[in-house]
Amino acid sequence: MSFLEGKVLLITGGTGSFGRALTRHLLEHHRPRKIIIFSRDEFKQWQMSKEFPEELYPQLRFFLGDIRDKDRLWFALDRVDYVVHAAALKHVPILEYNPLEAVKTNILGAQNLIEVAVEKGVRKVVALSTDKAVNPVNLYGATKLTMEKLFIAGNVYAGAKETSFCVVRYGNVVGSRGSVIPFFLKLLSQGERELPITDERMTRFWITLEEGIRLVLFALEHGEGGEVFVPKIPSVRIVDIARALCPKCSLKIVGIRPGEKLHETLISEEESRNLYLVKHDGREYFVLLPQFQFEARAPKKWLSYPRVPEGFFYRSDANDWWLEGEELKEFLRKAIGGLQAPAD
Repeated sequence: MSFLEGKVLLITGGTGSFGRALTRHLLEHHRPRKIIIFSRDEFKQWQMSKEFPEELYPQLRFFLGDIRDKDRLWFALDRVDYVVHAAALKHVPILEYNPLEAVKTNILGAQNLIEVAVEKGVRKVVALSTDKAVNPVNLYGATKLTMEKLFIAGNVYAGAKETSFCVVRYGNVVGSRGSVIPFFLKLLSQGERELPITDERMTRFWITLEEGIRLVLFALEHGEGGEVFVPKIPSVRIVDIARALCPKCSLKIVGIRPGEKLHETLISEEESRNLYLVKHDGREYFVLLPQFQFEARAPKKWLSYPRVPEGFFYRSDANDWWLEGEELKEFLRKAIGGLQAPAD
């Protein structure tokens, strides 16, 4: 029996790519009593309600609201067991020009959620973070780093209450809005035969929506509070993606954009002092424990697992798992439903 059976879940930012995929997975593989989609875009909620019609999914609810609005969260979190926090502003250049808006949503909105979750007695909240939170070079990464710190410290704020908070941190999601693969596919569908590459050396971590969902559910079920969960996932060269999508296309080097890294880091060397490697259900996860121990709320169940060696760091160009050649093509086929590149 699923630990979610008969439970009430709320997904902030639930109309996004991850929220919709998580909702479908929960409806197909678990039996929650209710799933609440909390988001601020009424049109996207309307679209999602057509994808999940009420007559087939009566346990699905749509709640219009913004995590900036603490009073609205108060009503939304009534009798909720679990929360998956996926709401965020994340467009790097736009946030650089509108920094306070990023702070209001990604930081102050997160704190609103923490406080209301404790007040309402939510069992567990899992927040989605990003590799850009590690050694951040742009405002988006800085707000996500702050969000992580708030969620970890939220376990202290909860005190003796049941509510716990943890974080999942992963890399680029294959096929998500704004990622490079849909961008390349759009250019190819328009007849382009030259794909722009920022830098030939650029590497990224890649994860499918399905693997992201597995990670979130692992954290929801097994997290004690205060952990950052990081999946062991493959790296890929952006050049290899372009060539896999269109082998005969030419590549145009356009230079790294402002606020962009050549390689991404999921775990820094400094963080790895409190890092454990956990194997579960055929997968490997890194579990990062808080640098500052929070007395009785410190997670202890992971201490029996092996620690990573001193000096360990997890960066996309230093990974021991790469997607290349036919393996990359197969990965893309599964992730985006078939290569939509020209036959030549």
